[in-house]
Amino acid sequence: MPPRRAVTGRSQEPRQRYVEELRLLRAEKGDSLRQLGDALGWDWSLFGKMEKGQTLGSPEVVEALDQHYGTPGLLLTLWELAAGDPTQFKERYRRFMALEANAAGIQQYSPAVVPGLLQTETYAYRLLTRGGLVPGADLEQQVEARILRRKVLSGPGAPECRAILDEAVLRRGLLDCAEWQEQLKHLTDVAKQPNVTLQVLPFAAGLCELPNTDTALLRKPEGSTVAWVETGDDGQLIQENVRVERLQFGYDRLRDHALSPRESAEFLLRVLEEVPCPSATPS
Repeated sequence: MPPRRAVTGRSQEPRQRYVEELRLLRAEKGDSLRQLGDALGWDWSLFGKMEKGQTLGSPEVVEALDQHYGTPGLLLTLWELAAGDPTQFKERYRRFMALEANAAGIQQYSPAVVPGLLQTETYAYRLLTRGGLVPGADLEQQVEARILRRKVLSGPGAPECRAILDEAVLRRGLLDCAEWQEQLKHLTDVAKQPNVTLQVLPFAAGLCELPNTDTALLRKPEGSTVAWVETGDDGQLIQENVRVERLQFGYDRLRDHALSPRESAEFLLRVLEEVPCPSATPS
């Protein structure tokens, strides 16, 4: 096994440390990218992208590299550390959005906040600032990207979408009454679309499945389903059948506990009526 390199200041970053090791091990082996591709049976361009940090590669590829270089477990461990790097959240989220844009069906459960596909621009702005973004170009770009996602639900070929919102989503609104009314009215409008079903999971249902995990189940055009789960500061794309089926079971149980679409529409209107009217500006 090659001797271990000292951890430099630069390579303390998990992703960069992983990339460095890929490059160094191939240099020590004396392989070109094409030779590496031929030896392992993957397109050589994949290894080039991995060594540039453009992708981490799959666990199967990394395990094959460990075997090829005689470093059992080393690269896979570095891969796991790199996958936990915050920069990977953005990469995983981009993959999720690409799948969402082409989904034949979307099932969403939100325990605490209005899901991205149903947010108004103002709600998205307030939520992202609460998440730590400061006003500026990056915040504006993220708000714009989130609003553009709403187009998924309209137009030709729009997917069937079912969104289950915990009652907490509707009870913890924006402090500005006008902004909150705008968001609630948007929910009532979206729920009228023929391809969208909105349901409310009331407090009266008690403790239910998926209690603190924002979950989206995406049915791909060919029929298989993938899932996206998100907590406060991280998200994960899940494709393993067993884990997806477990989430699907939990979602189906939530739907059983939720109010019917008609009852949910009436509930939403009652919440909207309870919001105080914005104070009139004195003439």
